[in-house]
Amino acid sequence: MTPYRVLIHGAGIAGPALAYWLARHGYRPTVVEQAKELRSGGSAVVVKEPALTVARGMGILTRLREVATASGALSLLGPDGRQLLRVPTTSPRSVEVTRSDLSATLHQAARDDAEFLFDDTITGLRQDRSGVEVTFRRSPPRRFDLLVGADGIHSPVRRLVFGPAERFTTGLGMYGATVPVEPAALDDPEAAVMLTAPGRMLTIHPSRGKPLAMFTFRGGRVPGYDRHDTALHKRMVAEAYAGIGWRSPELVEAYQDHPAPFFDPLANVRMDKWSHGRVVLLGDAASTVALLGDGSSMAMAGAHALAEALAAHPGDHARAFQAYEAKHRRQVDPRHRRVGLVASLLVPRTRHGLALRNVAVRAVGLAARTRNTLPAKQNSRV
Repeated sequence: MTPYRVLIHGAGIAGPALAYWLARHGYRPTVVEQAKELRSGGSAVVVKEPALTVARGMGILTRLREVATASGALSLLGPDGRQLLRVPTTSPRSVEVTRSDLSATLHQAARDDAEFLFDDTITGLRQDRSGVEVTFRRSPPRRFDLLVGADGIHSPVRRLVFGPAERFTTGLGMYGATVPVEPAALDDPEAAVMLTAPGRMLTIHPSRGKPLAMFTFRGGRVPGYDRHDTALHKRMVAEAYAGIGWRSPELVEAYQDHPAPFFDPLANVRMDKWSHGRVVLLGDAASTVALLGDGSSMAMAGAHALAEALAAHPGDHARAFQAYEAKHRRQVDPRHRRVGLVASLLVPRTRHGLALRNVAVRAVGLAARTRNTLPAKQNSRV
């Protein structure tokens, strides 16, 4: 039997993870990525269960621990910039890495058994009963048995097959922005340092070699908002952090001086169905839960679930997609229900909310100290 040819759109986290597992099951995966190369930089992400089990099965957990970030604690500051409390964030049951290091590690695991096409993207597709005809911006048209959209919250595949993003995306009334800063900007090379004011949060994260300033703030809808308008993004950051104190002037200035800082509204993606015909969505393209910090873990777990479902139902993609969705929704749906509470704790609207949040952080810190003194379970070993 000829191996199924599967096109995966997106080489971030979910895409290469899926390519790895599909190749192990005898599929022929091709991954297309619109960027010219794997993207560098990016915020830190925490790899935790169920993704730790997936990473262990791929043989990459040792590598992830080698490239772990330098951050082992969170230092929470008061309005005057003085430390209110410091809580540990390391755990034998998780590993924090930069998103770019996670992506590179997954790509290295998959690249020998999958075709990768960079600097290209899908421009159109047409399904029939036996396959999917795909046109590309640069490459000649090709035919595949299945198409997977693993291309993020702004997924082109989702737009082409399911419709405009507005049908599935719910904004949180918040924005996230990041910019790399010089190592000298660090107050503490081993801790993320966070200042929170009503409706605004400012963090310096040590990352791994290149610290990152992170802006998370509340704001209403902007008429005529364009996610490609860097000048608008810089103006919004400057206005949001005017007068917040601490080191905001120099960090805002770093954001203004950078040619292409990151900026995006924080939003959730929820869909009634993740597949249509021979096309299926994976990772943030199917289900984004902003603020919880485990999107990468969910992407890896979803990739494994999809590959296992396809292997369990050879030649029957409809049953496979159904099985994948049923299993993975049990992981992501509860997270959607928690996002409102997380938003109120992470960026409180009022000073009273800040005080309550700090009490909660202290409780979490005490629990973390207790937990980390206990022996790690067997499944936490490399």
